Amino acid sequence: MSDRAFVVLGSGRQGTAAAYDLAVFGRAEEVRLVDREAALVEAAAARVNDLAGRRVATAAVADVRDGTALGRALAGARAVLSAVPYVFNLELARAAVGAGASFCDLGGNTEIVRAELALDALARARGVSVVPDCGLAPGMANTLAVTLVERLEREGGRARHVRVYCGGLPQRPRPPLGYQLVFAVEGLTNEYMGKAIVLRGGRIVEVDTLEEVEAVEFGPPLGRLEAFTTSGGTSTVPYTYEGRLETLEYKTLRYPGHVEKIRVLRDLGLLDLAPVETQGEDGGAGGGAGAGAGGGARGRVRVSPRAVVHECLKARLDFKEPDLVVLRVACAGEDARGAPVEIVNDVVDRADPGTGFTAMERTTAFPAAIVCAFLASDDAPRGAVPLERALPGEHFVRELARRGVPVVETRPPATPPPGR
Repeated sequence: MSDRAFVVLGSGRQGTAAAYDLAVFGRAEEVRLVDREAALVEAAAARVNDLAGRRVATAAVADVRDGTALGRALAGARAVLSAVPYVFNLELARAAVGAGASFCDLGGNTEIVRAELALDALARARGVSVVPDCGLAPGMANTLAVTLVERLEREGGRARHVRVYCGGLPQRPRPPLGYQLVFAVEGLTNEYMGKAIVLRGGRIVEVDTLEEVEAVEFGPPLGRLEAFTTSGGTSTVPYTYEGRLETLEYKTLRYPGHVEKIRVLRDLGLLDLAPVETQGEDGGAGGGAGAGAGGGARGRVRVSPRAVVHECLKARLDFKEPDLVVLRVACAGEDARGAPVEIVNDVVDRADPGTGFTAMERTTAFPAAIVCAFLASDDAPRGAVPLERALPGEHFVRELARRGVPVVETRPPATPPPGR
């Protein structure tokens, strides 16, 4: 493989879109797609080649949990992008560094990200980079936030408050949740649980998820959306900017009414991971002829409520409706004269019928591919580096525009931040 040779782990929605991006915009000479399902990875490679108009993608069958097979798949790569579930990313980062390749991923779990960043000395010794959390949010949202902070500082001002709002939505909402699955359901419910890491008064604070609901206005046709706290969106940025920013917050956007329904699921225990015992399929249901002799007991099973909810959500929310992604990053502070100032970046992206990629694929996989391509260059910092310190923000914004994902910047009249 050459210096413009990439490996993409996972050939599902995001992996295929990332491979396409590297082929079309990342000047890839080869993109090796890796997946344990032969039919899936071969179809993904064929789709990328068809869209790129050249044979650039190849398919490799390997399970990322098989160290020997993974080593063969990574051989000769300049940079590796992980589009598999976040639980694998720490071991995959280690494997990429061992193979002499830079590594980035879609992330989604800050504890795992911090463990990846602990590979700094090893990555430096190998002359490669490890940059986690490079998708949409965490990912593009964090990069835009840092870009605005740095812009304000370059202009002689000071950034104090950064608020990020982001959501993937159907263009036409359907009941019961006004939502469709635009990425893995496991990642969705993971964001709804746990704690959100934010900056308040310049210090790191943990706040509950599904709380602090507020209305956020967008232009037509979106109108008013609801925003609420979720976990994972801020990634490592609070730790990087602790004591430097007063406020850093991230909230998820949904159509109005969504959060209250998710709270009901949570409060009923239906999003709990701990298994509960219940009646199995063949245990009888109502005391028929075979139920009295212990037949019911033989049918008892233990199951995670969240796993059951996942199956129900996949059955009802995985419909084919064109989607959109809406992202707002607002940075407030003072300008060089000490006057209040606010800079707002808005991104609204929609499914692309020309390529068939959804808005969520475009705004998650494309940003990660931008990072991956940058890591293959001589300009990339070596070692394990948080995304907010990995690449120039203005470079990232230019690359987004090349992909038809423009960032609309405004400077509305600055207002004091809302009290808590």
